[in-house]
Amino acid sequence: MKSTAEDLVNPSNATAAELSRRGFVVIGAAAAAALSDVACARAQEYGKPHSPIVPEDDPDISVMRPELKPNAGTPIAAYAAKPHAITPNTPGLVVTQHIWGVDATIRDFVRRMAKNGYIAIAPLLYDRLGAPSGDDASDYTTFGPTAEKMQAQGFVSTDLSAGRDWIRTQAAQNKVGITGFCMGAGIVLKQIIGNNNYQAAAMFYGSVRPGTASTDPTTATTFDFTSEITTPLMGSFGARDTSIKPEDVRAMFARLTVPHDLKIYDEAGHAFMDDTRPSYVASAATDAFARLLAWFTKYLR
Repeated sequence: MKSTAEDLVNPSNATAAELSRRGFVVIGAAAAAALSDVACARAQEYGKPHSPIVPEDDPDISVMRPELKPNAGTPIAAYAAKPHAITPNTPGLVVTQHIWGVDATIRDFVRRMAKNGYIAIAPLLYDRLGAPSGDDASDYTTFGPTAEKMQAQGFVSTDLSAGRDWIRTQAAQNKVGITGFCMGAGIVLKQIIGNNNYQAAAMFYGSVRPGTASTDPTTATTFDFTSEITTPLMGSFGARDTSIKPEDVRAMFARLTVPHDLKIYDEAGHAFMDDTRPSYVASAATDAFARLLAWFTKYLR
């Protein structure tokens, strides 16, 4: 399935102008429970570079940087974390990077999932391309060409599969899920079309139209690919996202015949989970993380 410009959304220009970053708001009990790894009082730090939610020296986890050897292409690096206490059935999670690469946001997310009992790994999909660090970066144009080259090389699926295979070296009998953000969420969707390599998937504000752009007219066949999806899929999107149309999201999820969970947050735009950048929306991010934990508990444990 071909790559489209929709897969390479500019996150700095994909949210309705009237949406400004929101502070922490009162949330439901399930969402509040998801904040067990961070004090609510720290919420005002988010939306800009901040200290980690789960630091690398957290006593409950181990952080690793394994080298992956995919079936195609040269070896690549990865960032991984796991609980100290694991069993052969400890669930695993492949984390698919956003446009900024495996930056501070993604690394912290990997550690958060480890803190919540998962063996999590984020393959460095840019590793062969010499991309700059995404930490504190705000200029999308620095990463756009690299992302396009990454897609053109055709190694994304095998790189992610190598991450899944590495998880299995840690817990051979476990179930493995996949999740991703923005560009990575569009990639997640492609990974579950026509195969059952993952037991559950979750996508955050990624393209729901693989092979077509959001500016293309919707036809009767636009979402026919959904018949090839057999993996339970959770989706979290922003109603104020100007790049991923809510009507497309609803239409795609309505065609799914597998278990699915969709929520479109009225107060959020694109990249609302990215707690190091101004697009962050605390209420949506907190609720979506709680739903994510519940989703993977249901299908991976």
